Order: sequence, then structure tokens, then C-alpha cells
Amino acid sequence: MSKNRIFLSAIIFGLGLSSAIGAGNNELSKIQNQIKQTEQKHKQIEQQLKTSARDVETTKKQLVKTADKVSNLEEQRNALTRRIAELDKQRDKINAELSQNHNDIANAAAGMVFIAAHPNFDAESMHDYVLTSAILAAATDQFDSQIMDATQKLKELEKIHEQRTTEKEKLDRSAKQYTNARRELDKLLKTRSAQNEKLKKEQKDIQNKLKKLSAAAKNISELSAGVGSSQMSSDAKFSKRKLNVPVRGKLVVRYGEKTALGLKSDGWRIRARGNAIVMAPADGVVKFADSFRGFGKVIIMSHKNGYNTVMTNMGEIDALVGQEVLAGEPIGRMNENKPEMYLEVRRGKNSVDPARLFNEP
Repeated sequence: MSKNRIFLSAIIFGLGLSSAIGAGNNELSKIQNQIKQTEQKHKQIEQQLKTSARDVETTKKQLVKTADKVSNLEEQRNALTRRIAELDKQRDKINAELSQNHNDIANAAAGMVFIAAHPNFDAESMHDYVLTSAILAAATDQFDSQIMDATQKLKELEKIHEQRTTEKEKLDRSAKQYTNARRELDKLLKTRSAQNEKLKKEQKDIQNKLKKLSAAAKNISELSAGVGSSQMSSDAKFSKRKLNVPVRGKLVVRYGEKTALGLKSDGWRIRARGNAIVMAPADGVVKFADSFRGFGKVIIMSHKNGYNTVMTNMGEIDALVGQEVLAGEPIGRMNENKPEMYLEVRRGKNSVDPARLFNEP
């Protein structure tokens, strides 16, 4: 092979190698750019997830505050309404008494007018005169007494009217606060509902399993055991301090007392207002949110250290199975026609006296 040919071949090989190296560098550069873009996109998604998690947490905290505010206002408004009803009752009673007084006064006055219109001062009729004078004196005394009684009742009536006006003004002032608070609560509940969209997609399979469990469970205790609980631990504490019950009302049956059917109660029965807000008793996860025979709509929550809480007779449920909620976060409202919650606390297979965990309502 001639030197020229060898030189030419070397040039051609060099050019080819250089071209191949250049193409390889371009491909590597593209891959590196893709990796960089992917990393940036991943960071953006991570940041969005963090922001979303913060938003969810913020919504929950706002819900806790707003639900407490709405519950307080509902309680105040109910107390004011009851007070106004009591004042109306007193007013009606006094009006009825005044009406009777009016008749008594009219009768006494008529008697006095009749006697005054038929005077008799004959000496022969002295006995009749004395008798007439005695009757007139008695009628006068009765008249004075009825007038004084009526005057007192009119003062009481005026006082009741002033008190009722004051209570009505308070009720009217609270109406705007209540409307605004309810509007804020509804808005926050919608926000939380939107944030739970992912959870909603997983509900179908879970609900089917729960319906089978609900049909198979013989009683509320079996239902609670069936949905499971958090991991048991050697620490049997529920909270460092006693918590508020999930609904405000009056405790009518305590743990261990006999029910109307003569059975021992494994929980508390709390008589609340119709549509009263029900709030999560403690931080936890919703394990059951559906109807159960004889107990209306039921929510079962799982808390730390193996504790479950069961809440019955809900009118509406604002929580999803699998949803994590904070203590005080609204999870529903009581039944309007049967607002008596049965609150049961269980740890493993055993019922627990709610007095150990909750402040008495």
C-alpha cells in the first residue's frame, strides 16, 4: 500500500472516529438534560405534595376552631330560645291572672256602685245599714287588694317584657354570627371534601367490605371489633388529660347502669340537641361510617394504643372511612328526631368506662 493511500485511510478513520465521539457526546448531553429536568420536576411534585399536606393540616385546624365556635353559638342560641319561651310562659300566666283580677275588680266595683246607689239611713233599718256598711267595707278592702295585686303583676309583666326584649336582642345579634360561622364551616367542609378526592376513589371496595361486616355483626361491639384497631401497647393511656365528649348534651345513662331494656350499659348515653355538631373525640382514623341496625348512622374511630370509640344516632356523616381527623374536627351531626348518642369506648375486646377518658358532659 502506498504511503499516500495509508495517509488517506488514516484521515478517513480519524474523521469517522471524531464523528462517532461527537454523536456520543450529544446523546449523553441529552440524557443528562432529561435527568436534570426529571429531578426538577420531582422536586416540584415534592414541593406541591408538601404544600398540599400543609393545606390539609391548615384546613383541619381551622375546622376544629370553627366547629367549636358553631357548637358554642348553637348552645347559646338554644339557651336564649329556652329563656324566651320561659318568659313567654310567665307572661301568659300573669296575663291570665290579670284577666281574673279584672273580673274580680269589676265585680267589687259593681257591688260598691250598687250599694252607693241605694243608700238607706232609716233608723228602723239600722240593722240593714250596719250590714250594708260592713259589706261595703269588705268590698272596698277586696277592691284595694285586687288593685294592688294587679299593680304588682303589671310591674312583673313590664320586667318580663324588658327581659324578653334583652334576650331577643341577644338572639338577633347572635344570628349574624351564627350564619357567618356556619357559612365558614360549610366552606371548610367542602374544602376538606375536595382534599379527600383521592380517598373517595378508594371507598368503593372498602364500603363493600364494611357492608358485609355490618350485615354479619350481631351487635355494636362485634362491629367495633371487626373494623380493627390500632396496635395494642403496654401503655394503656388514652390521653394525658381528660377529653371533651364528641357531642354536647346531658348524660342520661352511665357506664354499668341498666338500660330501659334491663341490660348493663357498656357506654354512655348522651342526650343532645337535634342536629348538634359531632366532633372527633381525639386524633384518630375513621374506621366505619355508615348505618347499623338499631343505631342509626354510626361512626367508629381508631385511636392510639388500641382504643376505638363508637358514636351512634348520627343524622349526617361528614367523614370518610380511612380519613385521619384531629380532636375536635367535625365529623357529622346528630339525628334531628332522635338526638341521643350512645358513646362506647373499647380497647381490644373489652369495653372501657368513658369516665376514664372523658369529662362528664
